[in-house]
Amino acid sequence: MPSTETVRRQRALGGGFGLVVLCFGLSYHFFPGLLRTSSQSQGPVLAPSAAPAPNMGFDQRPQAAPRMVSEVDSGPPLMLASAAVIAGHRREPVPAPEGASVPDSAESKKLLERATQALAADHLTGGPDSALALYNEVLKANADSLKGKAGVAEVHARLLAEAEQALALGDGDTARERVKMLKAMPDSAADTAALNDKLKLLDQVQPVLAQAADLMRQDKAASPVGGSALDLYRRVLSMDPGNAVASQGMAQVQRVVLDQALTAVARNDFAGADKALADAAAIQPDSQALQDTRGRVEGMRRQSAEGLLAQARSALDAGDQALAGKLAKQAQGISPDLAGLDEFNERMTNARLYASYKPGQVFSDRFVDSGGQGPAMVVLPTGSYQMGSAEDEKGHDASESPRHTVDIAKGFALSRSEVTVGQFREFVRATGYVPDSQKLGGSSIYDEASGGLRDDAQATWMSDYAGKPAADGLPVINVSWNDARAFAAWLASRSGQRYRLPSEAEFEYAERGGTATRFWWGDGSPASRVENITGSGDRTTSGRRWSNAMPGYRDGYWGPAPVQSFAPNPDGLYDMGGNVSEWVQDCWHDNYIRAPRDGSAWDNPGCTRRVIRGGSWGSAPDMLRSAFRQGAGADTRSARVGFRVLREL
Repeated sequence: MPSTETVRRQRALGGGFGLVVLCFGLSYHFFPGLLRTSSQSQGPVLAPSAAPAPNMGFDQRPQAAPRMVSEVDSGPPLMLASAAVIAGHRREPVPAPEGASVPDSAESKKLLERATQALAADHLTGGPDSALALYNEVLKANADSLKGKAGVAEVHARLLAEAEQALALGDGDTARERVKMLKAMPDSAADTAALNDKLKLLDQVQPVLAQAADLMRQDKAASPVGGSALDLYRRVLSMDPGNAVASQGMAQVQRVVLDQALTAVARNDFAGADKALADAAAIQPDSQALQDTRGRVEGMRRQSAEGLLAQARSALDAGDQALAGKLAKQAQGISPDLAGLDEFNERMTNARLYASYKPGQVFSDRFVDSGGQGPAMVVLPTGSYQMGSAEDEKGHDASESPRHTVDIAKGFALSRSEVTVGQFREFVRATGYVPDSQKLGGSSIYDEASGGLRDDAQATWMSDYAGKPAADGLPVINVSWNDARAFAAWLASRSGQRYRLPSEAEFEYAERGGTATRFWWGDGSPASRVENITGSGDRTTSGRRWSNAMPGYRDGYWGPAPVQSFAPNPDGLYDMGGNVSEWVQDCWHDNYIRAPRDGSAWDNPGCTRRVIRGGSWGSAPDMLRSAFRQGAGADTRSARVGFRVLREL
């Protein structure tokens, strides 16, 4: 049968089962001085390192290499081990007796054997058959018996261990019994004094712990403030910093709060989850449970944010920018550093400013009712510039004043070059449109004999600058503002996109290409072949040359050149400052007073005089400036004037 002490201990443990459960998860942190069990290893053992192993949570860091440890330095919390194991930890070496060792007699050996059996049965004290009584008999017979002394030390260690175990479990009765037994042993005054102090402390904290457990059952783990189990556990730890039950209670409270964080994030309440995690960190900031839950919350957070971002991409692809922006904002609010947000925001900007194109991108719209396509278009970036010219600019004209800031807040696309004869021919064939050069009769063409332009009733949009049949790759000339607008309207109907003539402000913005000089290539003669303009080195077949030309420049053409024969300007547009001048949308005004500042066309209902921008193959140098402008009737046709189109994004 088990001893009385064993029965009583079992009864106490059974009655305190809840406390045992609480203590089951005790970590080394709570028992830094008791976390060792007796070693059975016969080989060498390495000394334990003083540095604790790092926690491995969401923010994982590599641990040190595994080290050899004995059972003394490993295993579960010591208070859950047997008294023998605890005693093995506490046992101190028995000092060797002075003088010669006296061997135990045969009778003493029998007593030692019985004492060993009593130890194995946990019958430590009480009665002549207890381990302590038998070891004392051995010592009476042989005061220098090493085994007798070792046995008494073992009993002492086990009694001390059982007392501490009972204290850790809150079993004050068992602890007092062990203290009483220890008092009967020699050299135990210090131990019993320390245990009595702990018993007094236990009497103080037990009612508080019981009240905390009751609050836990009432779901008042961490609230209300001032009346929660957390408050009571903290009070106990302020009284008894090493109290295992209070420490485990703190861990249990933290788990309740961490569960609240997981519940909140499951409801997509990420603000609530963050608050719960912050509250949990204030309880036990270094716990593994906190690290693990943070990792789970972060994973759920990212999963939710990635789902919202995927929906935002789908909305953007469908053209719903408002919904896409709303979803992306929600995703960013959930996970600010979410991968893909920067790329999506760039797409949103491009969608808002450039209809998902990018500045500098070249594209062509396919016709919706056939296999054809529109001209190549270049996407221009948003920005601001000074429109017009300063009064001290060489060649300045009053019509270019006052110089003013124009803001281009939304990107647009401009045709890469002037509309060609071939492109205009396709328009005429497809629509049956009759251009003004045919309807009104003729145009102005270049006359080699006089060296200037003259009217020719036979010249049409199909003619070149001298009245001869034009190649399809040449810019179409001899077209009126009315013809240019009709072509843009046809492109819009064929492509389903918004095509029109550029405004005067948009044209100058595109021609300058971010420059502020007289010409887009600089302030004087070009250093290379950049445009088809009047150069002092150009000659006709009969030897004519320009009387007013760019000094030292020769491009090799007298008359328009095939489009894109020269260098593009900084925005990737060809022939903006030469080849042919171009119609724009605006009505003619003598100056810029009250002109729009947003890049829109300055249009007046019923106006008949329109603006022409850009230099041509026959323009004087001052007329090649980026700020130069001139007006003409909407039905005017000229061998030096064509057009290009703009596509709104």
